[in-house]
Amino acid sequence: MTERDRLADLETRQRKLTEDLETARRALRGKYAAMVNDVPIETLTEREFRELLTQAIRVGGSAALTTLKKLPPVT
Repeated sequence: MTERDRLADLETRQRKLTEDLETARRALRGKYAAMVNDVPIETLTEREFRELLTQAIRVGGSAALTTLKKLPPVT
């Protein structure tokens, strides 16, 4: 196999891996999106919901949960 053939083969593999990665990412996001159906999110605005998720992802799930659990219950 020439270097040119090897490069073409590697590029093909890379494209396939990228497609597989995107497929897996979409499947996982779809699974998480389906979970939202079971959560009463209608009390939040769209902006609050997006910000809540963005910040939780930014700091990490464990850190976000630990912090939120320390908050007093809403009365």
